[in-house]
Amino acid sequence: MGSGQVTEQLDWNGKKVTVAGLGVSGIPAARVLHARGALVTVVNDGDDERSRAQAAELEAEGITVRLGDGATLPTGTELIVTTPGWRPDKPLFTAAAEAGVEVWGDVELAWRLRGPDAAPWLAVTGTNGKTTTVRMLASILEAAGLRTAAVGNIGVSLLDAVLGEETYDVLAVELSSYQLHWAPSVRAHSAAVLNLAPDHLDWHGTMEAYAADKGRIYEGNQIACVYNVADKVTEDLVREADVEEGCRAIGFTLGTPGPSQLGVVEGILVDRAFVANRQKNAQELAEVADVQPPAPHNIANALAAAALARAFGVEPKAVRDGLKAFRPDPHRIELVEEVQGVTYVDDSKATNTHAAEASLAAYDPIVWIAGGLAKGATFDELVQRSAKRLRGAVLIGADRALIREALARHAPEVPVVDLDRTDTGAMSEAVREAARLAAPGDTVLLAPACASMDMFTNYNKRGEAFADAVRALAATGDA
Repeated sequence: MGSGQVTEQLDWNGKKVTVAGLGVSGIPAARVLHARGALVTVVNDGDDERSRAQAAELEAEGITVRLGDGATLPTGTELIVTTPGWRPDKPLFTAAAEAGVEVWGDVELAWRLRGPDAAPWLAVTGTNGKTTTVRMLASILEAAGLRTAAVGNIGVSLLDAVLGEETYDVLAVELSSYQLHWAPSVRAHSAAVLNLAPDHLDWHGTMEAYAADKGRIYEGNQIACVYNVADKVTEDLVREADVEEGCRAIGFTLGTPGPSQLGVVEGILVDRAFVANRQKNAQELAEVADVQPPAPHNIANALAAAALARAFGVEPKAVRDGLKAFRPDPHRIELVEEVQGVTYVDDSKATNTHAAEASLAAYDPIVWIAGGLAKGATFDELVQRSAKRLRGAVLIGADRALIREALARHAPEVPVVDLDRTDTGAMSEAVREAARLAAPGDTVLLAPACASMDMFTNYNKRGEAFADAVRALAATGDA
């Protein structure tokens, strides 16, 4: 275990801890700390019916809850544990800084509560591809016979993973930029930053601050800092990181790998990093066809997962077996159906321009269904880079005009259908219009490049509406 690993058992008895925010991470944190003897006060901005019900449960257990005031620092607070979504510029944190009170996130809390024999973390962050890469990594580790779990921002609480009864050999950990901001002492065995593109700038303030928070994942790495050769910023973050003696920079590339890199040679994923004599030798890991779907950005995810697994000592056969066994979550470049020679693909998870560009790069020609909430994004670069692949576009959602204007500037020859409706039938009409524009051999691709909340509860519901509309199209043969 490296010198950067925090394993001391903290004395929580009587410690006055303020938990910022109810919800999926705040409530478990409050309960964990209360059980250890801390004097816990939960503060929450909201005072709605759901919050009051959650507060009543916690208060019945002896935890103090203060609703409708998340700005004021409770008297005597010695530590704040915050949910990841609370922005750093909130008045509570300003007051904490003035009082010299530390702020931890739920990930930091989980790290501090680990036992001395806790499983090491293989950590992944990036603007896009985190969940897929972490699940690929867990599949590879399982194929190697290791006890593991995909945890973190992926939906499985790190607190549950480190404090539960199950023991692990290693954890595959997804970390968001929010989580990393509030996790100053986390030290991974090895970590990867998959890519960086503007996102969540309303939270971080600037691209530089966003990148710096992503780069925290490399701090104190022991064996490998994995970076994207095609994304220079990720390599720069490795150069700036303070790592353990002997930790290596390991690149992944869709091209032929150099020494200390993983890459692709004639349809084969190869390793020139974790081999003897890497100047001359390469180890075959898997075939591109073993990765489903074999879209370029998904191959990049597979290479990053393989690099982390190899850093942990996993044999090549387990890399291949793990990748072959893996299937992506729904709504991530998911093949829905083929109707009259046209392929329909659901990538509703492409909620920003960076993700949409990766998705658009995987198919040609494309009828593109896009639009929703832009979150401050611009679309000129995306359209410029993808214009040659577009057979047509169908635009939906509140900010569709931004995409329509970018198409007019950079792809004026591409036919565009602009749907001015947000009711439940809008997606069905979008699919019918896309089918009308498509020719056999084309792909109709839902890659919205926008958030979904203007029309749908979340990207899952948007993807389900698309899939339902495609299946209805197939059933009627109306294409």
